[in-house]
Parts: sequence; structure tokens; C-alpha cells
Amino acid sequence: MLFCVFSFDKPAAASVRAGNREAHLAYMTALGKRLKALGPFLSEDGDAMIGSLYIVEANTRDEVEAIVADDPYVQADLFDRYEIHPWRHVAGQF
Repeated sequence: MLFCVFSFDKPAAASVRAGNREAHLAYMTALGKRLKALGPFLSEDGDAMIGSLYIVEANTRDEVEAIVADDPYVQADLFDRYEIHPWRHVAGQF
């Protein structure tokens, strides 16, 4: 099953994001084929990263919760909140 993870940065957290970006990307890359898409949300002017979205394949929501909990961004307390939603791919390419 596919799951979307929507994460929203705490205000003024750019330095936390920057300081943990390399570890976050390495962690996400290590998910291999289970990671279907990954990228930041941007501010309206496109200049700042303000959150993250990724789509991951997992058997259960608990698996996704564990993936999220081990994310260096989560461990660094970057996010104000995050949401996990099951998702069905209908059209388009990954």
C-alpha cells in the first residue's frame, strides 16, 4: 500500500532543516524502492523550504510511523506537525 507523509516545518526552522538535510536525504535514499517520491514544500515565492512530502510503500501504517520516527528531520524536531494518509496511485508516472 502507498502512503503520503505530509510534514510542516516549525516557524523559523530553516537552520534545523539545513543542518539535518544530508542525514535526512541519506535516510530516505536508504529506503530504496519503497520510496516512491520525495521533496520539500516551498514558500509562495519559491525561496524557502517549509515542509516535506514523501510517498512510501509499506504494508501497514505502523511501518510508516516507524519510518517517520527514524527520520533525522523528526529526530531533530523540525516539524510542527505531520500527517500520514493512505494513497492510491491512479495516473501519472513515478
